[in-house]
Amino acid sequence: MALQVDKASVIQPETILDYIDGTTQRRDTPEERVRQEILKSLVREHKYKREQIGVEFPIKFGSNRKRVDIAIWQPRQEHTQENIFIVVECKDPKTKSQGKRDGVDQMLSYAAACANAQYGMWTNGDELLTYRLITDESGRRTHETVADLPHAGEEVSEDAPQWGQLRPAASDSLLYAFRRCHNYIAGNQGIQKSDAFLELLKIIFCKIQDERDSPAPTFYITPVERHSTSGKKRCRKRLERLFGAVKGSYKSIFKADERIELTDDVIAYIVGQLQMFSLLESDVDIKGHAYETIVGSNLRGDKGQFFTPRNMCSMMVRMVDPSEEDVILDPAMGTCGFLVTAMNHVIEKIKKSVDESGRKESTRDKVVEERKKAFLQHNIVGIDFDPILVRASKMNMVMNNDGAGQLFHANSLEPFSAFSSEMRRALRLDAEDVKENKTLTVDHGVTAILTNPPFGSKIPIDDPEILKTFDFGHSWVWDEAELEWVMEDKLVSRPPEILFIERCVKLLEPGRGVAAIVIPNGILGNPGLGFVRQWLFRHTWILASVDMHPDTFQPNVGVQTSVLVVRRLDAREEAWFENGSIMDYQIFMAVCDHVGHDKRGNTTYVRDDDGYPIVREQTDAVTGIVASDDESAHASTERVVDDDTGAIAKAFLEWRRDQ
Repeated sequence: MALQVDKASVIQPETILDYIDGTTQRRDTPEERVRQEILKSLVREHKYKREQIGVEFPIKFGSNRKRVDIAIWQPRQEHTQENIFIVVECKDPKTKSQGKRDGVDQMLSYAAACANAQYGMWTNGDELLTYRLITDESGRRTHETVADLPHAGEEVSEDAPQWGQLRPAASDSLLYAFRRCHNYIAGNQGIQKSDAFLELLKIIFCKIQDERDSPAPTFYITPVERHSTSGKKRCRKRLERLFGAVKGSYKSIFKADERIELTDDVIAYIVGQLQMFSLLESDVDIKGHAYETIVGSNLRGDKGQFFTPRNMCSMMVRMVDPSEEDVILDPAMGTCGFLVTAMNHVIEKIKKSVDESGRKESTRDKVVEERKKAFLQHNIVGIDFDPILVRASKMNMVMNNDGAGQLFHANSLEPFSAFSSEMRRALRLDAEDVKENKTLTVDHGVTAILTNPPFGSKIPIDDPEILKTFDFGHSWVWDEAELEWVMEDKLVSRPPEILFIERCVKLLEPGRGVAAIVIPNGILGNPGLGFVRQWLFRHTWILASVDMHPDTFQPNVGVQTSVLVVRRLDAREEAWFENGSIMDYQIFMAVCDHVGHDKRGNTTYVRDDDGYPIVREQTDAVTGIVASDDESAHASTERVVDDDTGAIAKAFLEWRRDQ
């Protein structure tokens, strides 16, 4: 049952506002969430006006009355059943397309009851099927599959698309598309989930290669080609040529003998799902969310990995606040969430700096590109021990802003002498650093570290060659007489997160370098780990400690964590603290009570004192390049996500300015 309300600040519990009119409250169900995403896509991507769209439009169906989930009319046409141009049916993700009652046949029968309907779509979020309705030579009404609904004012082209026809992704449409493609590979190719992801990775690279370098799109399949064996083979040949160029451009990611190990049918489906998106023009947050979600659902392993939520990445990046002069490192980069967030944070700073510089508009883009290129080539560094994650991370960086040059497959905890020469240069390590395995007095090093290292006593580091290079690789005992912890010569195995703390600090430039590290709460409170806290006080200036909500990493793992932000001491400060001197200084401390989701991963929303969800008009980005010429088309009244991370970052920056 839909309720009508004015554009107010609260709505009924367990409801969702209709995107089209902004006032109708609909019951918040999985099916409704699918419908609202499709509505956003129709307006933001396909450019239909809200006044062209009807939701739950009643039609006469035989002797009964039915309601079409979404009906679309051509401009200035009366909203009648006879004039419906497009029929869309949206279902719960559990509903199957083959079902007689709620499947594709239902949508086609509704479309058949609308005399002039020309297109129909059926989707459950995970599947999306689009059809053109035609009349055959005998006068019988039939249908054929097409890759996509037409854009407003256009028809689905029989030919290859042109660049101007490609659209930036909006909201979660790209996430749904990636998920559909991955599921289709897994279901029709007969391979494991991780292998299916790697095959999808190849196709996404081909799509980006095409957008970057092709004079006209070659990543496509026409409606005619989709219905013939020879057409699918032509599509495959185009893709294989693109993949050859990909391997030449990204030799560190793909081997020369790698191939696309998918059937022609599967390739045709994936190309059809992705061909009308412009990945390069899509907003970085939309791309990042889509990509990291599909990566995380497939590559999560048993190595203590739990990938960092995007809002937490954003909070930590804002707290460190890196600039283009900083060397930014994640020594356990996972899917590269921190580096992508930091990279785009800095690029926005570059754009703002150039815009405010007084330069002529004709030279601004060139200056931005030059500064951005120099920053991406030299100032972004990532390391991970998992080769699949390194490949996935490079893809993430390429898809967002092409900063994949300094991502390394290595063990960040190995002695510096085991690092490759390229990695040493990237980390600003010199010969003395390598010899001593520490950077104590030199005036260089990494200046910004953001990381969420692998956790767990089940994956201890016990290699003596590694342990001996760490203070924390040794045993520590409490000296009651001196009231301090003392390091012994004996080596002991340690969980990786403890060693990562020391490694991060030693990679920082003394006196300048700042690190934000996710750590388990036990490090801050366990009596037996007092030596870690003592070491931190003697080697770093602790800037902030943020206690994260227990649901932060749910629904994947229930570990309780904090974010620790530290600046490395310079030689003078370190000598002061090593002598046992104590300095009384302030530390920013916060508790993050709300992280935007519950333990099941469901989004949580801000509510008033009576429990009613609060709504607010919001404008979402669609393109990563320029604002839309119809900005109002991207505004909607949405529930406010219950998330403290942005407020914590803002409060920390204000606190630092006042110090």
